Amino acid sequence: MTLRVLVVSNVRVVREGLNSILAQRGGVDVVSTVDVPRAGDRSAQLHPDVILFDAARQDSVEFVKALVASAPHSKVVAFGVKETGEEILALAAAGTAGYVRESAEGSDVVRVLEQVMCDELPCSPRAAASLYRHVAVLSQGGNDPVGVGNGHADTMPLSRRELQIAHLIDCGLTNKQIGRRLGIEAATVKNHVHNLCEKLQVHRRGEAVARIRAISRALLLPASAPDANPTLEAS
Repeated sequence: MTLRVLVVSNVRVVREGLNSILAQRGGVDVVSTVDVPRAGDRSAQLHPDVILFDAARQDSVEFVKALVASAPHSKVVAFGVKETGEEILALAAAGTAGYVRESAEGSDVVRVLEQVMCDELPCSPRAAASLYRHVAVLSQGGNDPVGVGNGHADTMPLSRRELQIAHLIDCGLTNKQIGRRLGIEAATVKNHVHNLCEKLQVHRRGEAVARIRAISRALLLPASAPDANPTLEAS
């Protein structure tokens, strides 16, 4: 199966370089290279498997949030990442499926893309530990030192119920179906979804799920990991 990739960067030489590198690899088809302003439209036209975007931009996190929301059919992978705890957490919370370090070689890029398509993510032990602590804090309802919303310390933590509802949304359940599954009213589910989106500072429930799922995927954890058993949860 050929992996269809869209390369996004405002730097022409970067786009052309990645295109050249990936073109030499079997099983990878660069469907287009594009600058940031046109990325959303090109993605909607081509429906690539992976969008490989340049994270060296100062506003890359804000950009990727919008790109993830507009391209649910694609997995977004950041490249040029310094792999600091703060940057990785911000990119994971924004909904990326993986990242390529700034020191990576051409073969590393292809390997990361292949692993992302298998819902896997190579990362350093330090990065994995940082992500793990982040998810643990969220699941325990404690204060999140990084913040899943915008990277600030004052971001409100998610409750265990909200994390579970996010998982059920990700499974394709409606509010009414989630209510039946958890034994609560649909109106209560709606309130949880509203709070979930507000805390994550997104407008749609799909965007909220994408952020939580990205963190779980990065740790190779199942999306239901926060609390799979409704009887163990507090509303």
